[in-house]
Amino acid sequence: MEQDVLIVGGSLNGASLALALARAGLRVAVIDPLSDADQTVPEFDGRSYALAAASVKMLGVLGIWDRLAADAQPMLDIRVGDGRAGEGTSPLTLHFDSRELGEGPLGQMVEDRHLRAALLAALAETPGIVRIEGAVAAQRVEPGRAVATLADGREFAAPLLVGADGRRSGTAERAGIKRRVTDYGQTALVCAIGHEKPHQGCAWQIFLPPGPLAILPLTGNRSSIVWSETTEQAAAIQALDDEAYLEVLRPRFGDFLGRIHIAGARYTYPLNMTIAESFAAERLALAGDAARGVHPIAGQGLNAGLRDVAALAEVLVEASRRGEDLGWPLVLDRYAAWRRFDSTTLAIATDGFNRLFSNDNPLLRLGRNIGLGLANAVPALRRGFMREAAGLSGDVPRLLQGRAL
Repeated sequence: MEQDVLIVGGSLNGASLALALARAGLRVAVIDPLSDADQTVPEFDGRSYALAAASVKMLGVLGIWDRLAADAQPMLDIRVGDGRAGEGTSPLTLHFDSRELGEGPLGQMVEDRHLRAALLAALAETPGIVRIEGAVAAQRVEPGRAVATLADGREFAAPLLVGADGRRSGTAERAGIKRRVTDYGQTALVCAIGHEKPHQGCAWQIFLPPGPLAILPLTGNRSSIVWSETTEQAAAIQALDDEAYLEVLRPRFGDFLGRIHIAGARYTYPLNMTIAESFAAERLALAGDAARGVHPIAGQGLNAGLRDVAALAEVLVEASRRGEDLGWPLVLDRYAAWRRFDSTTLAIATDGFNRLFSNDNPLLRLGRNIGLGLANAVPALRRGFMREAAGLSGDVPRLLQGRAL
């Protein structure tokens, strides 16, 4: 066996894991059905990520952040409030000010096209990483190794197989790991908006009755929107031309950024929550959306995946240095135990917030507004929320602290 770890899925989490392991001296193969050309497009495709401060530290350790910094937009403030179309946001908003935390920006907004290109370039330059283009059709466990069989018949083996292949993880399915799936009956409308006034690095999360609207600052006078509507209503809105689309958006968006216009293509993504019943099996670990996919309500999807990556990399590197078998059940149990509570808590929280805020019940609206106002009025509670949003609380893996393995 030439590799220590086989990673199925070369997207953001899979690529980050490969870099983390290889930089610590392990030999890694990344199996990806998509070519570089399929993954890199120069145009903005609607996807962008709110990287928490801890995630930015990790990308710095992996040698990625220097490639991204020029195209990233710092998030200096986050405002959270309840609202209705045409009525604006409730005055009782929750305000996170990065200056109060004293840790620099709360996070950074990065477009997918920049992050993906930086990761692919780093993979190509890092010794110890082999990239294999192809789709895995089967997998099996043999004494001392896991074997992945590609659709073209090629086989690759290593002591450990990692599934980083998304919410519909074939790796998890082939291993018999079941998933709990919750369909929210919502669809996210995603695009970039150009606006007249500068956003000042402020991100907004506005809770509307059909679903939340996130307004996330991008470089220049642009913002990314993730606009949740019922699936039926979202389909009708997406079918409109740009001007009619804006006519529906404007009452929800408000006029605090002046005149707005569409700045690129528009996309839709169905919203659900999916959680694997186990994060590990025989000679197998799951990371990222393959382990757990949550509602984008708090922008924590990729950050949770990078937390998986950081924890798994730390467990595997320490096991390797002790001479342990990387696929040994006790090694994988350490990873699963580390990530189980945090992942479950995140899933419950995002699910609960979406259900609590995606309605127009007057009593719930009153309770929500009072709760946001109280949280904003208690500095210790507000700072605790900020540290959580920045990824700085809890049992933080070394990479997310900005420390090499």
